[in-house]
Amino acid sequence: MGDGEAVGEIHAASWGAAYAPLFAEDVAREGIESRLTRWHARLAAGDGLVMLGFVGDRPLAMSWSGPSHSRPGLAEIHSFYTHPDAWGSGVSAALMDATLRELTGHEGVHLWTLRDTPQSRRFYTKCGFAETGATQSRDFGDGNPLPQVEYELVLQSGP
Repeated sequence: MGDGEAVGEIHAASWGAAYAPLFAEDVAREGIESRLTRWHARLAAGDGLVMLGFVGDRPLAMSWSGPSHSRPGLAEIHSFYTHPDAWGSGVSAALMDATLRELTGHEGVHLWTLRDTPQSRRFYTKCGFAETGATQSRDFGDGNPLPQVEYELVLQSGP
């Protein structure tokens, strides 16, 4: 399995389990299908840092991050997903630690997550992120924007 396929499988399975119930069936199906295939081109383009977390030999978590386009000095985690087969395994926390180590050199890291996904919000809080109070809406292509909340983590500099 190539990295694009592995990342796509993780993203599609996690998004399908956590977010698909928020959408009409056809929109959810299209969302899952697009997540299966979009990563080949993104990886080929070298757009940001993509990391995989493994349980044994199987890739089951992914992160995509890079410098923030909206918050100078900060990094942004654009995507962070764990395959449902690995929920509760510890691979998410290990991948987050590895991702944050790779983002040193930035003042901090921020990310956006859907407001109505308590599992992801608990995870980010457990990892040390705090809500900033900023909100935005995101349209996933169905004309029905969903509210997102921003989280931020200040990175420690030095030893």
